[in-house]
Amino acid sequence: MQAFLHVQVRPLSRTVIEGFKAYAMSLPEVVSVFVVTGGDDFLVQVAVPSVDALHAFVMDKFSGRREIVGFRSSVIYQHTRKQVVEPLDP
Repeated sequence: MQAFLHVQVRPLSRTVIEGFKAYAMSLPEVVSVFVVTGGDDFLVQVAVPSVDALHAFVMDKFSGRREIVGFRSSVIYQHTRKQVVEPLDP
């Protein structure tokens, strides 16, 4: 199964952002890391074998990190993807 983890970090600095990106990408469960605007600072796409594994992942890999001040998860039920993004006409 796959999920998006919506992550908030503090202090919001280039050092913290780059460090968290490097940490997240080093984890084998992580598929993608997106730096985003709005209420969340990151979307982290993970692939795990089960809901129990997702729970273990967030508890073991995220909950103890000092820079993470909040996170929530969204389970991905289905995923459809365009292989090529075509340019929009002006």
